[in-house]
Amino acid sequence: MQASGKNAGLGLALVSAVAFGGSGVAAKPLIEAGLDPLHMVWLRVAGAALVLSPLAWRHRDLIRRKPLLLAGFGLVAVAGVQAFYFASLSRIPVGVALLLEYLGPSLLLGWIRFVQRKPVTRAAATGAAVAVVGLACVVEIWAGLSLDLVGVLLGVAAACCQAFYFVFADQGTDGDDVPDPLGVIAYGMIVGALVMTVIARPWQIDWQILGSDAAVGDLTVPAPVLLGWVVLIATVFAYLTGVVSVRKLSPQIAGVVACLEAVVATVLAWVLLGEHLSTPQIVGGALVLGGAFIAQTSRPTPPGAADPAVLDRVTAKA
Repeated sequence: MQASGKNAGLGLALVSAVAFGGSGVAAKPLIEAGLDPLHMVWLRVAGAALVLSPLAWRHRDLIRRKPLLLAGFGLVAVAGVQAFYFASLSRIPVGVALLLEYLGPSLLLGWIRFVQRKPVTRAAATGAAVAVVGLACVVEIWAGLSLDLVGVLLGVAAACCQAFYFVFADQGTDGDDVPDPLGVIAYGMIVGALVMTVIARPWQIDWQILGSDAAVGDLTVPAPVLLGWVVLIATVFAYLTGVVSVRKLSPQIAGVVACLEAVVATVLAWVLLGEHLSTPQIVGGALVLGGAFIAQTSRPTPPGAADPAVLDRVTAKA
C-alpha cells in the first residue's frame, strides 16, 4: 500500500508540473492579443479564488488562526509571483521567464545563509552555484544581455517572490498548529485577487479581447478557451494536485518533480509558439534545472544541528 501511494503521488506530481507548465503558453497569446499582463494575472487569480471559495469557507478558522500567514502568502506567493512572471513573459520567451523564476530556491539559500545566518549544506550551495551559471547561459551574458533587460529583471523579481514563498511556507509549518495547505491556497488566491484588484484595475480590461480569438502559433483558439485553461487547469487543478502529491510523497521529492514545469513550458512554447532557443540557452536551462535539483535534494542536518532545512518543508508550489 505504501509503494502504491508513492506511485500515485509521483503521478500527481507529474500531472501538476505539466498543468503548471502550460500556463505561460496559454496566457501569452492573450497578452499578445492586447490583454495587459496585470489584467491576465487578475483574471487568473480571481477566477481561481472564485472556484476555490468553497474551500475557503470550509477553512474559515484560518482567518483567526493565521492572518499574517494568509496575507503574506496571498501578497507574495500568489500576487507577486504571478504578476512578475506574466510581466516577464510578455517581454521574453516563456521558457526563459520560467527558468528565471526557478532561481527562487537558490535565492532562498542566500536568505538562509546571509540574512538568517544559518548554515546550508554543501549540496545546496553547489546547486545554487550551478543554477547561477545556468542563468548566465540563459541570458547569454557574454552578448551583453541580448534578451530584454526589463523582462529579465522581472523574471528575477518573480524568483525573489518565489523564495519568500518558501519562507512563508516554512513559518506556516512550525509548531503544533499547522494550517491545512488547501485552506492556505484558497485564502492565498482570495488575498491575491484583492491585491491584484487594486494594482491591475480590472474595470479597465478590454473585454472584447476575451470575446475574440487568439493566435497560438499557426492555430487560432477562442480566447475564453485559453482563459479557462489558465484558471481551471494551470491554476486550480495544478495547485490541488500538487498539494495532494506533497502529502503522498516527501515535499523534497515533490519539489524536484515540480522542476519539470520549466521543461514542459519550454517544450510547449517551442512547439506551439515557435519560441526557439539557442544552444547556450538550452544548456543554461538544463543547468538551472540541475541546480534546482541538487539544491532541493540536500538532506537536513541531524537533530541539534543549526540547519533547519527550510526547503524540505515546502507544502505547495508557488
